Amino acid sequence: MAGSGTAHLRSGDENVILSVENLVVEFPVGKGRVVHAVSNVSLDVLEGETLGLVGESGCGKSTTAKAIVQLPPPTSGSIVFDETDLTDLKNEDLRRMRPKIQMIFQDPVSSLNPRRKVFDIVSEGINIWNGGRGGEFTEDRIVEIIEAVGLDAETARTKRPHEYSGGQCQRISVARALVLDPKIVICDEPVSALDVSVQAQVINMLEDMKTRYGLTLLFISHDLSVVKNISDRVAVMYLGKLCEIGDGDLLYQSPAHPYTRLLLAAVPDPSNKHASDSEVLAGELPSPIDPPSGCRFRTRCPNVQEICAEQEPQMAQVAGGGDQWVACHFPLVETV
Repeated sequence: MAGSGTAHLRSGDENVILSVENLVVEFPVGKGRVVHAVSNVSLDVLEGETLGLVGESGCGKSTTAKAIVQLPPPTSGSIVFDETDLTDLKNEDLRRMRPKIQMIFQDPVSSLNPRRKVFDIVSEGINIWNGGRGGEFTEDRIVEIIEAVGLDAETARTKRPHEYSGGQCQRISVARALVLDPKIVICDEPVSALDVSVQAQVINMLEDMKTRYGLTLLFISHDLSVVKNISDRVAVMYLGKLCEIGDGDLLYQSPAHPYTRLLLAAVPDPSNKHASDSEVLAGELPSPIDPPSGCRFRTRCPNVQEICAEQEPQMAQVAGGGDQWVACHFPLVETV
């Protein structure tokens, strides 16, 4: 399973707003041991698109997202946003980039200050940046954003987060992220803690906000059915590495990596053509402290062979000229 390669490369005419190259995030755990949370991940996000990042819990999705916004900075690699490498910025220079790239966190309730009124939570960014940006943002902007996400601005002046439902708290989180007019928003499992009906409402709201404010989204989820409905392209992650990336329709129609196929087979949908009684993702995710040699998925792969333990597969384009790349010695569809 490749950590780098050409999967993130796009044609020169396309506008890449975020380029992640050889991203590595490691955490020391004592006695010389290291958690290899993210290992040589490379991907591009095009301006105006929604890139979905999927995988099991513990595969490194959220760590990748936090590393992109430098919370904390990665161990190594480059993160070029708007033609600036964020890993080279420190202190005030990094601070001045933050309004342009915002993040919606996974737990909508715990990410909000329970002691502050909702209107103050949403307006905090503007209060900090208003003076430095020439008064560009006003109270009208706060009211506009709160109402755009489907909440009442006057009620938000008096109520605190605990007086709202989980879905409404996620709308507050979205408003807080959008109020500074960012170029890209990273959504870290924004609907995982919500009921199914509320999930649909929040996803529709995010799509409306993307169109209305010209946003680019990096949408992270472990639910492939959710990602399918919102993403233009999809990247599949396993144990800190990318194993497949490409056009969402192509990937869902003809997954090239066995892991992607098994994830799709597990989607509880009666019309799921990939579902089969014999196709089950068995076994446990290996420890990121001591990941398997070669292909990291080999310990659970139904197609494993000797070469899988000896050599790490590199990203290769799926045959047919489409936008689909896979890192596998024995892909389910032909590569070039």
